[in-house]
This record gives sequence, C-alpha cells and structure tokens, in this order.
Amino acid sequence: MPCLRQLLSDHAPLLLIDAASARVQTGWIEADASARWETADDEAGVAVFRCLAALGVQPAAASAFIFCDGPGSVLGIRTVAMALRAWNVLSPKPVFAYHSLAIVAHALDRADLTVIADARRDAWHALSTTSPLRRLPTAGLTGELVMPEGFRHWTPLPPSVARTPYSLADLLPRVIDRDLFRATDEPDAFLHEEPSYATWTPHIHRAPAP
Repeated sequence: MPCLRQLLSDHAPLLLIDAASARVQTGWIEADASARWETADDEAGVAVFRCLAALGVQPAAASAFIFCDGPGSVLGIRTVAMALRAWNVLSPKPVFAYHSLAIVAHALDRADLTVIADARRDAWHALSTTSPLRRLPTAGLTGELVMPEGFRHWTPLPPSVARTPYSLADLLPRVIDRDLFRATDEPDAFLHEEPSYATWTPHIHRAPAP
C-alpha cells in the first residue's frame, strides 16, 4: 500500500474527502504537501459541495481522489463514494481509500492504545498499530481506548474510553510516510464482511385441510 508522500509524488494535486464523522472534511493537497482545508457540519450531500466551493476547486482539476471508506458514518461515506463514482465517469482518475481509525492510531503511535468506533449491536470497530481492524463486542475491548471526536455511537460508550481529535489537517502530516492508503476501482463504504441474506421459498396460501 502506498503512503501519502508517494501519492503526492505520483498524483498531486489530490482531492481528499472524509465524511466519517459528523464534520465533513475536504482537503486540496499539493505535491509539496501544502494543503488547504474546509469543513462543514451539514449532511454530506450538501457539505461536500460547500467545501469544494469554499476551496474554489473543481473535482476535475485533481489528479487523484482520496476518501475515507470507514469506519464512521456509513451514509456520509457512501454519499462521498457515490460522488467519486460519478466524477470518475466524467473524468477517470485514480482513487485511494483509507481507514479513519488507522489514521488516528498511527498518528498517536502508541502500541498500548486501541482506537474504536461504533459497529452497532453492542459491538465496536477496533484498531491499534499492532492489530488490524476488527469487530469486537463491548466485553472484548481491553486496555486504553480512544474514540475520534465527531463519531456517532448508538451503543453506550465503554466507561474507560476517551475522546481524541479527528482533524485531518493535524493528523495527516504525522502519518505522511505510513502505508495506509489502498487503490480502489469501486469506491464504497468498508464492510468487515459482505452482508448475507436469508432465502425463502414462496408458497401459495391454502386453507387448512378439514
């Protein structure tokens, strides 16, 4: 997997969009790693375009796109993914994805720290610098825990969890040489596993036999 420095060398300028948290973050990053950022608290379908307008850039001017595929707000992430797919129909460009929790974990750079995000149904996405992204029940969380600010949760927070800032303008320079980005041809929200669906065989309703 490439690091951000490599992406800047090969593909700058980069348009980065992150809708994993309640605050949508959009960055325009040049080859020398200088960046301009805009944020918006609207829903992603509005916030992305407000940020682009504030930056004064058009998606077609970027040489590649970067986006967060999760964990985080699935609706926000899929809204961004849909926009990227549409833009790539008009002007195809490389697309790279990253995990929100990986950015935080490697920026904090503490092996004893686990970064978590809500995974619904009393479960959590969990990642550290020494373990891959996993889905764990609340009872399976151990050690020191942090959760990025702005990430919504429906399961009650574990009592020991602390909040940590989720500002890409501050986090990305600290992970510029970490191999955290993945090329993707089909931008979409990250899933631990593909959904499975129960099958059923339809039957014609009949009156019970006398």
